[in-house]
Amino acid sequence: MTQKTRKCIASGEIKQENELLRFVKTSDSRLLPDFEKKLSGRGLYVSNSQTLLHKALEKNLFIKSIHLFLKISEDFEEKVRRLLWQKGLDQLRLASKVGALITDFEKAKTQVFQGRTAFILQTTDAVCDNDLKAWIDADIECLKVYNTQDLAEALGAENTAFIAVLKNDVTQKVYQNIKRYQTFIEN
Repeated sequence: MTQKTRKCIASGEIKQENELLRFVKTSDSRLLPDFEKKLSGRGLYVSNSQTLLHKALEKNLFIKSIHLFLKISEDFEEKVRRLLWQKGLDQLRLASKVGALITDFEKAKTQVFQGRTAFILQTTDAVCDNDLKAWIDADIECLKVYNTQDLAEALGAENTAFIAVLKNDVTQKVYQNIKRYQTFIEN
């Protein structure tokens, strides 16, 4: 299936919708994030990049794109970052509930080497020892976006420095949301 393309208002690039963040002008002229594309209203797109969102806000590109007044809160950029951050953690909670997360190091290592792991989530404050480097060498993507405290609060698991995310029905959604946040903060 061919994905729809849209134009980023900040860079002018034409990209696939999954590479963009969608925002909507509501009937009361507010600008709202609509990452799931469920809200009605005029859609405006920005590449999944904190830098380009900042540019769009700083240069009033949302308003210039639709030639109408918009109510945009002063902390809009931080709210977007926080929303993306939270969506990834929410997906991790869901994966945890269906048994798709392995936090015990030895059990996770076994799952990795048996080919049952979709990706690894390592905390930003974890020390990468030789055992963990072996995982990374196993051609499994390792995402680093949350710290130990974030995961402890989200999953109720203390001292979780890494998670093996098992292949199952929810894995793709978990990966997409965490990767979307990672891409946003890195660009």
